[in-house]
Amino acid sequence: MGISLQRTGLDWPEAPVQAARPESGRGPSGEPRPRHVVVIGAGPGGLASAMLLAARGLKVTVLERDGVIGGRSRTLETPQGYRFDLGPTFFLYPRILEEIFTTCGASLADEVRMTRLDPQYRLIFGGGAGPVVNATSDLDRMEAEIARIDPADARNLRRFLADNRRKLEAFRPVLERGFATASDLFAPDMLRALPQLRPHLSVDTELSRYFRDPRTRLLFSFQTKYLGMSPFRCPSLFTILSFLEYEHGVFHPEGGCGAVAAGMARVAQRLGAEIRLNTPVERIVFEGRRARGVDTAAGRIDADAVVMNADFAHAAPRLIPDALRRQWSDRRIEKARYSCSTFMLYLGVEGRFPQLAHHTVLLAEEYRRNLAEIEAGQVPSEPSFYLHNPVATDPSMAPPGHSALYLLVPVPNLRGDADWTAHAPEFRAAALRRLATLGIPDIESRIRFERMVTPADWQDEFAVGYGATFNLAHDLRQMLNFRPGNRFRDTESLYLVGGGTHPGSGLPVIYEGARISTDLLLRDLGLPGTPTRLPDVPVSRAEREASEKEMMA
Repeated sequence: MGISLQRTGLDWPEAPVQAARPESGRGPSGEPRPRHVVVIGAGPGGLASAMLLAARGLKVTVLERDGVIGGRSRTLETPQGYRFDLGPTFFLYPRILEEIFTTCGASLADEVRMTRLDPQYRLIFGGGAGPVVNATSDLDRMEAEIARIDPADARNLRRFLADNRRKLEAFRPVLERGFATASDLFAPDMLRALPQLRPHLSVDTELSRYFRDPRTRLLFSFQTKYLGMSPFRCPSLFTILSFLEYEHGVFHPEGGCGAVAAGMARVAQRLGAEIRLNTPVERIVFEGRRARGVDTAAGRIDADAVVMNADFAHAAPRLIPDALRRQWSDRRIEKARYSCSTFMLYLGVEGRFPQLAHHTVLLAEEYRRNLAEIEAGQVPSEPSFYLHNPVATDPSMAPPGHSALYLLVPVPNLRGDADWTAHAPEFRAAALRRLATLGIPDIESRIRFERMVTPADWQDEFAVGYGATFNLAHDLRQMLNFRPGNRFRDTESLYLVGGGTHPGSGLPVIYEGARISTDLLLRDLGLPGTPTRLPDVPVSRAEREASEKEMMA
């Protein structure tokens, strides 16, 4: 079944090209029956999984609860012609998705036009009163930008990038495989990587080895918000986030990040995958511990394996019996640590604003207090915010002479006691007032379309557990083997993809997770997998002892 243009607002082929399918027994008439995989959710991880599995000839059925594809990376379109990304607004580290497209006999560049941004974004310190930095991957220019904060810090930029280049290369094998048991934590690649990771340090502490000015450190650490975490708590591994921006670029997909999801769906369909919209899954069907299909309102769908792309904290208690989740029981899910949430305004505005960058980040003057309030479950008294102005690069995102502004404010998840029914109007007014800092004092009179999303909306409308937009927190006790596994432990034939499983949140990491999960699935079905990493090289005794000492620190 194809996806109709009327239902999604996206244009891709209705008639999929059928691929040759591996056999799985015989049907009623004696004909070969293809192996069948049901994918729950058409978000980035679900679509990547559908592509990879369909490319291997499996029968793939994607079931999406909403009327559009993309999950949190979908496009919001209005009758007036405004287009907004719902969640992610830029594309980072395209290598992984390019490799997935190539594996599937397609080309990412043919499906989605990408523009590398320069400057990547504009960072404004001190609530608007501090310095302004136009971040760029041109290192000569970037050194000059940093020198206006601290000349000594500017001299350490290239050393920081070189060290993080080595860190990423050391840790890539770990990010490119699954973790099934505690022994995986002591595998050769992990032991070799640990000395570079300094897991006992925070991102901010690690950055202090290079940059002495707190503002410079924020320039290279605010990216931990992509994980919904504070740089003062986030493990030092994640200095690689800012490194990836400067090393590999920040990209804008023409039409927004939803265009990437549309391209993935096109390829999956051409390979024979079926995508059913408006089809929520009521439960995963088990025979003992083995997943055998799913129940929907329209009936049962049998399968040889199930891939769950739905938000883990929201979906697991609803779809998987508690008795089959010893490691991730209802109790543990309830007590787990979650990322912050976000307060969102999507504003269709009359006028263009040449003074605005494509991406602008305004950091609160009391940034550390701002983060502490969020972690304590309090609505921040002086919020930081992020503003997306895509028409600076892509005029198709709004009607001529108009802008599609996306305003994001980090706020507590629903573990806090904030009443968003009461808070939302005043918080909206405060957020709009902050836009005056960017030279838009009369924004209210220009608004022609508006949509608000609060943490409660993330939970109730978009099925995000606890409204935690970036899923489970990425602290050391919820990473690697301590995160829900790609092959879901305590069950058989059930696999997870998405930000709530290993390796974690963020589009490139979710795509990598889809490769890990589909590789495990294929191998479990007795089919050739798709290795994404080099074989382990044995470590010496000295390396093992040094790594174990680092892990125990």
